Amino acid sequence: MEVRGASIRVKWWGGEFKLDDEGRPTKKKKYESASGPEPGIPFESEQQAYEYGLDRESEVRNGKYRPKTADMNMAEYSDLWFSTIDLAARSNDKYESILKAVIKPYWRTWTVGQVTPVDCDLFRAHLKRRYSESYKNSVLSVFRMLMTDAVLKYKLRDESPIIEQRGRGRYEKKQTRRVKGELPIEAVHQLAVNAFHVWGYAGWVYIWTLAFTGMRPPGEIQGLQRGFTSVHWPAADPDRDRRREAEKRYDGMHVLRVQYQTYYAAGKQVLALPKYDSYRSLVIPPFLHDLHERLLVSHDKPWLFVSPMGKNLLGVGFTKNYWYPIRDGRKEHEPRAGFERYAKCALPAVDEMAGQDIYRLRHWHKALLDEPGADIATVAKEARMGHEMPGMEGVYSEVTLSMERRIVEYLQEVWEKQVVSAGLWMPPFPIRLPDDLLGGSSSLFSGLPSFALH
Repeated sequence: MEVRGASIRVKWWGGEFKLDDEGRPTKKKKYESASGPEPGIPFESEQQAYEYGLDRESEVRNGKYRPKTADMNMAEYSDLWFSTIDLAARSNDKYESILKAVIKPYWRTWTVGQVTPVDCDLFRAHLKRRYSESYKNSVLSVFRMLMTDAVLKYKLRDESPIIEQRGRGRYEKKQTRRVKGELPIEAVHQLAVNAFHVWGYAGWVYIWTLAFTGMRPPGEIQGLQRGFTSVHWPAADPDRDRRREAEKRYDGMHVLRVQYQTYYAAGKQVLALPKYDSYRSLVIPPFLHDLHERLLVSHDKPWLFVSPMGKNLLGVGFTKNYWYPIRDGRKEHEPRAGFERYAKCALPAVDEMAGQDIYRLRHWHKALLDEPGADIATVAKEARMGHEMPGMEGVYSEVTLSMERRIVEYLQEVWEKQVVSAGLWMPPFPIRLPDDLLGGSSSLFSGLPSFALH
């Protein structure tokens, strides 16, 4: 209680804490105050002011009090909310972009407490008219989290204005998975042939690596460092315990390690853990190990896959400059005199992959493991894809060495019977880089900083 002449003011804790310089709540309470029961009407006595404060504290304890920040503008609240969430670098950039480009401009004239279910329906209709289904769902996902936290975390509203009703309106079948046509191994081979002519031997190996490991493109496969390839791993693993365990388990087998992925964070190239922390060891068939070995002796870079200029693949515009001509083919290009080295041969489009992204090859690998006669345990397939099995089966199941040996045996059989015995075209081996250019041993690891969030 504060008495100043004829004025009486009461202060109470509104249930909020002060924020530090980084926008995180501290242990210091944020107090609110009033000089009367209604705006412009002063308290008649200290007792009335005291009872008014007790009522507000009771509302706080019972979760019924709405702080004055309920009148906060939606744009201001969006900034506050974003400053307190903890995300991976790419998710952080995605959320910030959605807030800046869509949510804040649309809701700039609303306060947090003014948003109604009708307003949310109009917002949903606005998104449907302007954006793709995928982007619309991404925006709604962020907006849903924003409004849920306004209720549960910040107590700015009594309930969320987002109401999900099922079975209302015209029925629209939702597409829950990509439409995938049949993708024969001949089509995968054509992708590899095109990749060889677009990119060189690295392109040939890249396509077969995706198809026979199921690694996630682009991050995991582009982030595969020399020291984690089957040519050097597990002997080169900097983690002593992991190295000893892998050497004991995989003696005599070829195995690579999915330990990192690469992407840009804050404008810099970084190493981060794979999606969902799905770091894993992947046994590979002998033919793929041989391809990796031949590729590595052709350059001295710390990555398995590099551009024709020896750069890592983060900054090369992979989709436009590599994937599109690999998938869609290209016309023959005859340069003018003196520039013959820039000639490009014509390449056929791979019709089975029309309009699809390179991630389709990861799906192809899973389908290959599911083929009748493969005889590969479900737990081994899911672990290879970097997935965790749900429920009790995931708790009690484990991948045994015999399961991994079966994977190697099966994948080698597929290669020999469907590619080699079928007489499909093979490229010449790459030219080994001269030892004087290698300058001794090649670097096994990139030296990029590791990013803590993943």
